[in-house]
Parts: sequence; C-alpha cells; structure tokens
Amino acid sequence: METLELLGHPVRLRIVHALRGDRQLTTTQLAALLPDVSKAMVYRHVDLLAGAGVLEVAGERRVRGAVERHYRLRQDRAGIDPALASTLTPDDHRRGFAAAVAALVAEFNAYLDRENADPAADPVGYRQHAVWLDEAELHELIRELRSAIVPRLANKATPGRARYLLSPILFPSEAPADESLS
Repeated sequence: METLELLGHPVRLRIVHALRGDRQLTTTQLAALLPDVSKAMVYRHVDLLAGAGVLEVAGERRVRGAVERHYRLRQDRAGIDPALASTLTPDDHRRGFAAAVAALVAEFNAYLDRENADPAADPVGYRQHAVWLDEAELHELIRELRSAIVPRLANKATPGRARYLLSPILFPSEAPADESLS
C-alpha cells in the first residue's frame, strides 16, 4: 500500500496522531484512545501500519498467555515528504485533506463525548482567519508559526500537562488581487 493511501484513512491517521510524541502504546491502549472505533478495526489498522513500517514494535511481554506488543511511531515513515507531495494530483490532495478533516472531526467528537469535556474551560478554539499576505509575508508567517510550534513538539508527558491537537491549515482562498482584477 502506498504512503498516501496508507495515511489517507481517518482511523489510521488517528492512530498515527495518538502515537506522536515518542509514545509507546499497545493496541488495547490505542483502542481506549479511539472509543468510537471498534477494537477489531483498531487491530486491523495497527496491523496495516506495522506491516508498512509506519509503526514498529518497541517491546513485547506475555500477558495471560498472549503476547502484548507496545508500538511506537517511525517518524520518518509517518508523513508525506515534500518530494511525494510535489507529485500528488489535485484529487490526491482532496482525499488527503478529507481524511485529515475526518480524523480531526472524529477526535473532536471523542473529546466532546468525554464526561468532563468543557470547551470553554479547556479553552477550545476553531476559528478561521482571513489574512492578506504577499509571498514574503507568507513565508515569514510560516517561519513564525514553526518557531512557536516545533519546540513544543519535544514536550514530554508530565503531570499537569494535557495533550492537545493543533492542526494548522493554510491555503490561498483567493487568487492574488492583481490577478483577479484582470
């Protein structure tokens, strides 16, 4: 299965997201993090991701006669690199975006379904902003966002830290003003 097809499924994408941050989880733990997905489906998708090398076994132990595997994410296999992205068709991008949005909606619904969910107190945000940028300003914005986000990707789970999903989405919603007026 090719990378785009493999990562283009919302459940597989959620499994990948669940393992980000150097986590090592069993399939049972992953199923608990995806309460809206059947255990059988989680097992099937973990098997596909492991078979493709996106997940690797970090450790094994015997539990009541069965082998329990802890999986970890192989960061080098868990994304679409720029070389592959440059070969994607518009339909490939549509499918990838749809999978990412479906995974995000599923994660948000799972959050809201938790007994203690409180969007106002947590503080949940899902605003969209329209900004006018020339090419230099666009690249500056991307650099600034990366400089704010990348250092926090190395944060480890500790008491008092909650895990948040941050999903920046950026695309031009209109052609540059000088092109649209001609």
